Amino acid sequence: MNRVRSRAGDIVIGVDSSTQSTKVEARLLETGEVVAVGRAAHPPTHPPVSEQDPAEWWGALVEAMAQLGEHRRRVCAVSVGAQQHGMVVLDAEGGVLRPAKLWNDTTSAPQAAALVERHGAGWWAATTGSVPTASFTVTKLAWLAEHEPDVRARVASVMLPHDWLTYRLCGRAVTDRGDASGTGWWSSTGYVAEILGELGLPAEALPSVLGPTEMAGTITADGAAALELPAPVLVGPGTGDNMAAALGLGLRAGDVAFSIGTSGTVYSVSETPTADPAGAVAGFADATGRFLPLVCTLNATKVTDTVAHLLGVDIAELSEMAMTQASSRYIGGPVLVPYFDGERTPNRPNATGRLIGLRTSTTREQVALAAFDGVVCGLLEGLDELRRNGVGADGAVYLVGGGSRSPAYRQRLADLLGAAVLVPSADETVATGACVQAAAIMLEVPLQDVAVAWGLGVGITVDPRPSVDAVGVRERYREAAIEARPAHSD
Repeated sequence: MNRVRSRAGDIVIGVDSSTQSTKVEARLLETGEVVAVGRAAHPPTHPPVSEQDPAEWWGALVEAMAQLGEHRRRVCAVSVGAQQHGMVVLDAEGGVLRPAKLWNDTTSAPQAAALVERHGAGWWAATTGSVPTASFTVTKLAWLAEHEPDVRARVASVMLPHDWLTYRLCGRAVTDRGDASGTGWWSSTGYVAEILGELGLPAEALPSVLGPTEMAGTITADGAAALELPAPVLVGPGTGDNMAAALGLGLRAGDVAFSIGTSGTVYSVSETPTADPAGAVAGFADATGRFLPLVCTLNATKVTDTVAHLLGVDIAELSEMAMTQASSRYIGGPVLVPYFDGERTPNRPNATGRLIGLRTSTTREQVALAAFDGVVCGLLEGLDELRRNGVGADGAVYLVGGGSRSPAYRQRLADLLGAAVLVPSADETVATGACVQAAAIMLEVPLQDVAVAWGLGVGITVDPRPSVDAVGVRERYREAAIEARPAHSD
């Protein structure tokens, strides 16, 4: 395959196709300087049924790219980071058969339970690195076979969201080991024949897994015309959103990243894989050839958005209210268990949120603080799980995602963690990571070399406040989560 040669002033494009929107970032190939950004919304979803038409992702990409204007003339390479786990099913002609089921669609919870029961959680963890939950693609395909057998019979190929967008760009069905590791049918040695056999899914129906800096191809004539890009433009293999964010931070082994967006995640780069039979830690691969053990919570910024709506304020006002309460001498107040849309960790797909400890003296500021603390405490429980599974998560701590813009999320994470938190200057780490991948392939250099040359992972540091009773807050959260458990038995 012929490579594209770089020229002075070349630009690389990183795409972040998330649940809520498509973001694109244009950076100079040599220096990493951001020269333009674009954004376009996706249709909203409402779990437990969470589906989107992939055509909406492509339309949003076209709209976001148009916002880059004349910079598109100098684009030499593009890569896609996108939401993990979603299922895109295609027919023999490459047409999309139905709306994609997304990671936060929990309707496949019964199929997830059946798959785990069939083999045992220990077998799944040892074989694929993870115990399937309703988020995983393997459970969604099992759901399709049970609920829409006519559609299942027409399925010729199955892709993840980033796979499909890469396919639209270059015409090749490819993926990378990072995103493939979230399907439930891939291991570090390749696709698992036993699982595929049970699903009636031939390996040929799945994308080829490319190496970290292996190019997927060059943009097709149709793709170049739709996005108004020059030809040829190199297309990278892409990856999942969390893997791309790790690239965008230049994350090193032992560093910890908290991502607060539609979902919440906490993860660390590891040189060795994990296998948690309890299912809390997903033993993902990363986009560099290493591993990315990760804990995901289903409910994050949508929790604080919902509480802000209920209190009749915007999210900035809710953050201010929470910080006002956090600065007071009062200790106590209500505790929010934030399982608004079910939960993935712990695995409670039918759960609902619970506000515990209300009194006639409860204030709006206390409820606001409880919303932020509920989300943060859930993620800190995830960090504890990483450490229990032998992950050396003792390096620098980063906070990324839309929630990183909130003063309350920043400060409460530092307070309750009891450690300094770095909020990177890069606003869109997923798109930045996709840019890193595109640049590394274009320049034929290691991914880490690009991150270092571009000076990624720098930002502002938020220090914990010694006056905060972090142990007390976290203990009250654990007690509330236990109290809520019987009502959420799944």
